[in-house]
Amino acid sequence: MSRLHEFQELFHQIQIAWEKDEQTVLVILTDVKGSAYRLPGTKMLMTSGGTMVGTISGGCLEADLYEWATKVFENRKPMTLKYDLSDTEIWSLGIGCKGDLEILFLPIFPQDETWKKVEKHLANEESFTLIIEMENGQTKVLQEMNSKLHNDTNLPIELIEYAEAIYMKQTRAEVIEHQNKRYYMDVVKPSERLIVAGAGKDAVPLVELAYKAGFSVTVLDTRSNLNNLQHFPHAKHITSAIENLSDSQLNHSWWLIMNHHMEKDEVSLKYAIESNPRYIGVLGPIYRTNEMLNNIGYSINSAPIHSPVGLDLGAESMDEVAISIISELMCLRADRTPQYLHGKGKIHV
Repeated sequence: MSRLHEFQELFHQIQIAWEKDEQTVLVILTDVKGSAYRLPGTKMLMTSGGTMVGTISGGCLEADLYEWATKVFENRKPMTLKYDLSDTEIWSLGIGCKGDLEILFLPIFPQDETWKKVEKHLANEESFTLIIEMENGQTKVLQEMNSKLHNDTNLPIELIEYAEAIYMKQTRAEVIEHQNKRYYMDVVKPSERLIVAGAGKDAVPLVELAYKAGFSVTVLDTRSNLNNLQHFPHAKHITSAIENLSDSQLNHSWWLIMNHHMEKDEVSLKYAIESNPRYIGVLGPIYRTNEMLNNIGYSINSAPIHSPVGLDLGAESMDEVAISIISELMCLRADRTPQYLHGKGKIHV
């Protein structure tokens, strides 16, 4: 599974390259065996103008990958490449990860109707499944409609049925073999929506870190002098009073309550509880949260409420508190229990 906002960033850079009449190649990590820096589904952009956006190996392979991409610029045909990173005699890079990687170099063109569909889905933040025939690069897009995949392609029915079966539960992209052909299949979904109630100074590093961690962030605060693009360049902004929002406008979201104002926090907390939340984190001590819950007629068990919010990292500064809070969100999103990586043989389970 790929996060939609990361794909959006890449496609924005693709459009910039097209405006410069540059060729573009999407470099996709399609398969991993053993240890690797990123998981299948990771994408990079390489342009004939020398631009590289994203990362697959953390910097170890990118220069070599670009050399291969230049061949795709020349012949305008897709190419698959395998790296055995355990062979240190070949690479001599001191690479920490020793896995086998398979990478697809896929040229994409502005006149291709499939990529126009991708552009539309990304702009509208709509879920879709991307299917690429590995040998010839033919790309198909299946749009999500009412939790089903709308099929207007000539793909084999067996592939469509498999795509529907994994649509809701795919956690990483995969390669499927069917009738002696190999297909890359990737479910692209919007990032988890995080509502930050409060636009104070401590929300600034938190929102930025949440964005970098892959959340789609909305800041909820009526103070437009604080809740704006200048202070939160990577967030959406709601400056309407929470009482004026529709009952379902922010349903199924992740919430952080941090207005630093008792009454405002109570209003935000009540709305969050009643919006079928996936998570509610409340800044401050538990006795304050319990007092607010009592005032609004709810209890700590009324919703997935975490108070005090964050992991116990010994955080004090605003930046440290942001790390503590986003670390907790990442653990919950990945269904992980916080623990040391020390001694683990495999990080990506």
